[in-house]
Amino acid sequence: MAKRAILIIILALLPLTLILGCGELGQVDQGRVIAFDKEKRTVTLIQDKKAEPGNPDYNTLPPHTYVLPTDPMETGPEPKPGLRMKLDLDKKVITIFDPQTQGFKDVPIQIVEKKTGVGKDDPLVAGKNLPAVDKQTKTVTLYSGRQKLYVVVSIPEDYLDRPPSTWESGDEVRIYYKEPGKALRFMNITRTDIFKK
Repeated sequence: MAKRAILIIILALLPLTLILGCGELGQVDQGRVIAFDKEKRTVTLIQDKKAEPGNPDYNTLPPHTYVLPTDPMETGPEPKPGLRMKLDLDKKVITIFDPQTQGFKDVPIQIVEKKTGVGKDDPLVAGKNLPAVDKQTKTVTLYSGRQKLYVVVSIPEDYLDRPPSTWESGDEVRIYYKEPGKALRFMNITRTDIFKK
């Protein structure tokens, strides 16, 4: 008798399962936040084509802008924007997104100081407001939590007046959507996953 009741329940739920299963699947976009408008609830990101934790590649243009979900249960922590896309110490270049040209720029750098294996609780970075621009020495002090890297670099003088967010790596986020530009779910990976920028 119990088997018959289970079979009736399964048969009753089967049409509903088929209807829900045949719905249009959404898509996922992932990348680094370059702008966040709290009032309009919009986020703009540079897509990470690789989507490999620990090995991102932010090089896709144009930027993608999404309106965040209104349901707080579908929205993670608010993102912190930043314009630094890549810090390449081997090539001595910082790649930034330039809002004026809507493209990428490679900023040549010289390494003044470099320390690896630096955790977020290390005295070098704990409680400090980084990145920090020093106009007198023409340097920028950076910290990458993902790379556990603390570095001081000198930059060309014409970049010294740019805001500190130029050298900041924005939060990594993941967006689920069906309609372009309208997020159904928003996850701030940097603040919720093991993955750290």
